[in-house]
Amino acid sequence: MKDKEVTQVDEFSVLLVDDEKEFLETLLKRLRKRRIKVTGANSGEEAIKIVKETPPDVVVLDVRMQGMDGIQTLAEIKKIRPAIEVIMLTGHANLDVAVEGMDLGAFDYLMKPTDVDELLYKLEDAFKRKIIKERQTKSL
Repeated sequence: MKDKEVTQVDEFSVLLVDDEKEFLETLLKRLRKRRIKVTGANSGEEAIKIVKETPPDVVVLDVRMQGMDGIQTLAEIKKIRPAIEVIMLTGHANLDVAVEGMDLGAFDYLMKPTDVDELLYKLEDAFKRKIIKERQTKSL
């Protein structure tokens, strides 16, 4: 039965963070159509508030945003809730930023615009990793 528990990803929550309002709204609608429990935030500051109040399982975070950028937001999320997995989104192929994000604990990177099916696979994988990390922490 343990294998079944690890692969069960029907019920997990996602926070999408992007300051491009149209992109954010479109992605929220597409994920909701696929019955994903998803919330949106327009800034890093708003994302941090949500993470503190109602932490999601996985965050999808734009790298380039006004104010608090994606790297700063990632670092803050990992300080507050280290178990949350974060997938970084970028419209600009930048290896340095990708490496910095991975060093800070990002789960993975996707290029914008992203394919919704590819994003779903990454979300499921990130959630599975979160479950495994939480189990390992509990068994310590």
